[in-house]
Amino acid sequence: ATFFRSIFRVLPLLLVLSPANSSSCPMGNRTTEIRVKYENILSHDIDELVNMSAEYRDRCCKNKKHENTKVFFCNDTQEIESLQSMACNMLRFFHKQKISKDFRWKAALVSCGTLQVLQCKCERHKKEKVCMQVNTHNNEDTETGEQSKKKCNQELCELKENISSLRSCWNKFEKIISR
Repeated sequence: ATFFRSIFRVLPLLLVLSPANSSSCPMGNRTTEIRVKYENILSHDIDELVNMSAEYRDRCCKNKKHENTKVFFCNDTQEIESLQSMACNMLRFFHKQKISKDFRWKAALVSCGTLQVLQCKCERHKKEKVCMQVNTHNNEDTETGEQSKKKCNQELCELKENISSLRSCWNKFEKIISR
């Protein structure tokens, strides 16, 4: 899998540099390709991210009365568009200092991986700069996020929700394309 991973880290650069319509995700007859990339690489990154997410206590995330309804639903027949909007939304958290750096980088890696596998782009190109950063920079200088694990903040809760939505939407999409 390391071979796949090394290729996978470079591909988003090509994706970012290729001109494409901002909101379209060219599906074509790519279901097999998408499934293989998802199962070989992305699903493992998603699992790691979900495990990471579980380490952050959500005693603060219990109150489900969200002022901002940024919760994403995986719409039937629009799974790709749903995944695209979830991935693009997750890139918002990349610069949030209150969330530990490891967690933010992993979330960005999964977001960029999702966009790359589906060949989608985000409406705002600033977000794609994050993908260039994540893919060219290996994350050596990780500070420990211990201090931020204890703090409770709404952004962390949103990111956690976003991650679980993304995972369940991928699971649903995989079932559809595996038929």
